[in-house]
Amino acid sequence: MEIKEMVTGSDGEALTFDRDKKIIKTSIVGIVANVLLAAFKAVIGLLSNSIAVVLDAVNNISDAASSVITIIGTKLAGKPADKKHPFGHGRIEYLTAMIISVIVLYAGVTSLVESVKKIITPETPDYSATSLVIIGVAVLVKIVLGRYVKGVGKKVNSSSLINSGEDATLDAVISASTLIAAVIYLITGVSLEAWLGAIISAVIIKSGIDMLRGAISSILGERVDVELARDIKKTVCSFEGVYGAYDLILNNYGPDTFNGSVHIEVPDTFSASQLDELLRAISVKVYMKHNVILTAIGVYSINTKDENAIRIKKEVRDIVFSNEYVMQMHGFYINEEKKTMRLDVVVSFDAPDRKAVYDEITASLKKQYPEYTFQVALDTDFSES
Repeated sequence: MEIKEMVTGSDGEALTFDRDKKIIKTSIVGIVANVLLAAFKAVIGLLSNSIAVVLDAVNNISDAASSVITIIGTKLAGKPADKKHPFGHGRIEYLTAMIISVIVLYAGVTSLVESVKKIITPETPDYSATSLVIIGVAVLVKIVLGRYVKGVGKKVNSSSLINSGEDATLDAVISASTLIAAVIYLITGVSLEAWLGAIISAVIIKSGIDMLRGAISSILGERVDVELARDIKKTVCSFEGVYGAYDLILNNYGPDTFNGSVHIEVPDTFSASQLDELLRAISVKVYMKHNVILTAIGVYSINTKDENAIRIKKEVRDIVFSNEYVMQMHGFYINEEKKTMRLDVVVSFDAPDRKAVYDEITASLKKQYPEYTFQVALDTDFSES
């Protein structure tokens, strides 16, 4: 039975359902608000002959489309695991975020083209008091909507909602700029419409590029949050008999969906039965506390009775850590009967040549302890900087 089923049963599904429900509800609010705003702005823009207002209306339509895509992505990502996708479909949410960023980018490029046309062939805007009031209301609506959507996005860890919330906040700034341009025109008679449209387009394009980079980075796979990694290791080390937790690797299969593995150091006196009980208990506690499924827990045995081995370990640590690029040493064990010494050394990626550091450490150990055969593993830090 899977860890998730063993400790949660239907509760895990209920939590996922609640998260999806919040995302869909928030997206629907965004759709309604953006469609209404787009309709008002389109009418105002056409009546007042304002390119900036019309472009702002187009941007609201793209926001509404983004919310629709978020709903579809959430539904697809919520599908249960199957034979072809045993880890579920959670990564679809990252694809959704990427599609939204492409829509934003496309809207920005299209707006820029239209603005340039208006710069080359300018038209005189015609504002009314009613149009200015509606634009002002749109600014307030977008500020509230942006804070609401982004807040829910952070709460449920939805990159799609966070992107939509940031875009809504950006829209508020854009609408405010349009309002300022209108006031300047009414006071001075100078029309900044086309130029403002170009600036708005540039801001939208930059926002789209930033969103796209973030979505692609998530799909490629990012280093896990340092605090989460440390908390998991702390939980693992809270068990009696666990002297250290290392080599934590977490694979992300969607927001808040992690599978991974870790190595632990335990006394060399533990029996298979003790280890079995310990590993099961660790797996359950890590899932219940951090919502992370440990699919594998490796074991390093450490010398606990051999005083000579304990003394040599301290000497070896001094040699290993004499190199400035060594971040960690673990998995140390001496087998006096076979005259072997094994250990893992974590070398920083800041080192000009990690292999050279490894070779230097290995050579120093062999020189100090020529009677031993060494098994030194060059390890990588996957979870903490």
